[in-house]
Amino acid sequence: MRKNKPMSFEDLLKELQEQKANKDDSAEATLERVFNDSFMSKNSVCKSFQEFLEKGNFQAWTHEDINLIPEELWNRHVARETNFADWKSMLETANSEFAKV
Repeated sequence: MRKNKPMSFEDLLKELQEQKANKDDSAEATLERVFNDSFMSKNSVCKSFQEFLEKGNFQAWTHEDINLIPEELWNRHVARETNFADWKSMLETANSEFAKV
């Protein structure tokens, strides 16, 4: 029976860093993941979050980008295009559903 060759410290460190990176990527709550197509189809007239943004002539790739949009305009768009009265209720529901996954 052949013994496994011990892993060098550098190889172990590299493997652990890759595992952490993969874990971080899968746990990241991006807009597209939180407002996935299923959520958007169920709760809005749009099939995707991208379509929702385009319909309002908004460009946003991060939560920070959304925070730069004037609140009144954003809430009006949410109320008009979704089942939610405002962004806060839409975000809370989406985060709650995302956390269950």
